[in-house]
Amino acid sequence: MKYMLLVYSDEGAWSEEEQRSCMAESSALANRLHQEGKCIDVAALQSVSVATGVRVRDGKAQMTDGPFAESREQLGYYLIDVENLDAAIAIAREIPGAARGTIEIRPLVELPALSYMHDNTNFSAAR
Repeated sequence: MKYMLLVYSDEGAWSEEEQRSCMAESSALANRLHQEGKCIDVAALQSVSVATGVRVRDGKAQMTDGPFAESREQLGYYLIDVENLDAAIAIAREIPGAARGTIEIRPLVELPALSYMHDNTNFSAAR
């Protein structure tokens, strides 16, 4: 079963040294999970200050700079393929961001037309 582990953390909660350490630990975890065949993709998003929102109303696109809502949360994710929710929870407990933020676990709804997503390869490699 594929799960998205969404990593939420306050951007201001980490010093630069803590951010570097967290990224190193996260990379080590991602590499280990990849070697175990459980990791499909991992990434952190840039700051919410560089976000762009797009809404379409009555066929017209409206763009806004900055986050959708007043937020200082940094977001990242792990896309994993494991046996069940218990296995996903075990991985979520290892994510360094859980120490200061929240890891939200969501099962994916797989779309049958996207066959390249079902072969357990990295999504970006399929493009």
